[in-house]
Amino acid sequence: MSNPTTAVPVSGQRPPTAAPASVGRPMATRNRAREWATRAPLLPALIFLIVVTQLPFVATLVISLFDWNSFRPDRRAFAGLDNYKTVLSDASLRESILTTVLLTASVVIVSVVLGLLLALLLDRKFRGRGLVRTMLIAPFLLVPVASALLWKHALYNPEYGLFNGVLNWLGGPQPEWLTDTPLIAVEASLIWQWTPFMMLILLAGLQSRPLDMIEAARLDGAGNWQIFRFLTLPHLRRYLELGTLLGSIYIVQNFDAVFTMTRGGLNTANLPYTIYETFYNAHEYGLASAAGVVVVIGTIIIATFALRVVSSLFREEVSHA
Repeated sequence: MSNPTTAVPVSGQRPPTAAPASVGRPMATRNRAREWATRAPLLPALIFLIVVTQLPFVATLVISLFDWNSFRPDRRAFAGLDNYKTVLSDASLRESILTTVLLTASVVIVSVVLGLLLALLLDRKFRGRGLVRTMLIAPFLLVPVASALLWKHALYNPEYGLFNGVLNWLGGPQPEWLTDTPLIAVEASLIWQWTPFMMLILLAGLQSRPLDMIEAARLDGAGNWQIFRFLTLPHLRRYLELGTLLGSIYIVQNFDAVFTMTRGGLNTANLPYTIYETFYNAHEYGLASAAGVVVVIGTIIIATFALRVVSSLFREEVSHA
């Protein structure tokens, strides 16, 4: 009696035979060689990136664990996490962290709002729109030091600056902008420089709106405010998040404006400037390195959220396509 689980070959057909393992090995080897051939051109760039960015960061991480002052090189000693405790407990460093948060938050919020208004303006068709767009982008293309010098001398100078010249023509007061309101003066220069960046991101979001939904809403009697509130603003949510996160990454590391305009005086020293002071003036290499590691960790956290927003934007674009 035959076993029912045994397959009986049909007459005229050969039973299937398994391919030998030796046949798949050369194919896997060829695929692996092809993968390495496509990755090989990227290896020099990867090695260069590791040498330029990762090795210095590792060196900074090692230095942050030492009590190292260049005035006392013979007293260099391993300090463990003491430098990090000092960074988080020192009053001046905590104040610089607070200044950094305040400066970053105010610049990003105002830049996003102004960028949204300008993007809504440029989304309309009017004569000379290309010229206006080019002129609005120009501040973002300036070198940061040149932008800070422009605001410090051409606008804020109490003797020949444009702001005091206009106030003098109107019969108004002659304030010392960098002395009376130093942090606001720095924030205004950064807002002027970063508003075009936000405008470009939000303008790209506006031009990717589904126009058929907007036309359907207009046919249903929706007004401009209702379309903006219930259609445009939800569509721009990802772009607003992206602009906010990218702006925060760059502005939290800003050094040029503070150094050029106020030299960190009058409570305008942010964390990058405090690190500069600690490293080059106090010559506390270990403490400055620990503060730099703290800035890098904060930036990585913000960049992680930014990458998630970017990936979600790409996924949405692919799903719509």
